[in-house]
Amino acid sequence: MRAIIQRLLCTMPSRRQIFLFPSMALLSRAAGAQTVFPSKALRIVVPFGAGGVADLTARAVGQRLAQRLGQPVVVDNRPGAGGAVAGELVARAEPDGHTLLLMSNATAVSAGLFKSLPFNPRTDFAPVSLLGLFDMAVVVPEHSPHKTLADLIAWGRSHPGALNIATIQAGSTQHLAAELLRSQANLIAQIVPYNGTPAVLQALRGGQVDMAVEILGPLQPQIAARAVRLLGVMGEQRPVDMPNVPTLRELPGLSHFQVASWNALAAPAKTPRAVIARLNAELAEILREPETVQRLASFHVQAKSSSPAQLSVWLEREMVRWREVIERAGLAAS
Repeated sequence: MRAIIQRLLCTMPSRRQIFLFPSMALLSRAAGAQTVFPSKALRIVVPFGAGGVADLTARAVGQRLAQRLGQPVVVDNRPGAGGAVAGELVARAEPDGHTLLLMSNATAVSAGLFKSLPFNPRTDFAPVSLLGLFDMAVVVPEHSPHKTLADLIAWGRSHPGALNIATIQAGSTQHLAAELLRSQANLIAQIVPYNGTPAVLQALRGGQVDMAVEILGPLQPQIAARAVRLLGVMGEQRPVDMPNVPTLRELPGLSHFQVASWNALAAPAKTPRAVIARLNAELAEILREPETVQRLASFHVQAKSSSPAQLSVWLEREMVRWREVIERAGLAAS
């Protein structure tokens, strides 16, 4: 009997073990909880209003991301202050991958346009991936005598000061693209900024300006209705669905000209690398899916992913490029 009691005592856990085992279990669960991603709904903060190309891109990609991650993805539109409102919100968010910023040309432009921002585009965000590229278009009134892009540029060069170019607000990507064209094409022309695309189209159709630079997608209804005529695009390649529409870089002296709008996703700085890698891998798969490619193409966005490092290089190059255009045009704000 004594031997049996001794064996039972030997197999019983000590007081230290009784408390140690549950503690270790709790620590294990806590560590697991910290590494689970996603653990709640994701939010994509878009620095533009609903219905634009950036918003449509975020919603198309967000829908597939939600399906793949098993968590809802909410698109939160926060327009205003050149993207500063949205950027600050994400920069100050918890760096856990659940809050993402929809980056665009405006992110790079704002860095050169404003002397101070409530965030640093270089250090306050962790790049995740590009989402897509979309064309900037050169359009003229339907009744314009300029039938080709080459005709328009040649006329502008031979009539210094006569060409009027419409864009949306000063400092917008469209406005800066027109500034870049004026410089590289050696044009002496006036760039007239208007308060939004409807005003640009009204001025164009009314004959108040000779041409306009605008994102291709929103112009499609006007082009289809023959209210305006598409002469060319500013991207690297001709549109896949418009093989007869030339690029500006095909013209003599403009072989290096290339402007494309873009969208990307970034997370707050200090987001764990594993979370960034997971998001990047999911986005790469999504942007390869034929359904996603076709959906983005329906509003003239070319699906394009990247690595976080590639996006970082892309953003830096864009910031340097647009800062030079802004400074040359004297557009830097206070």
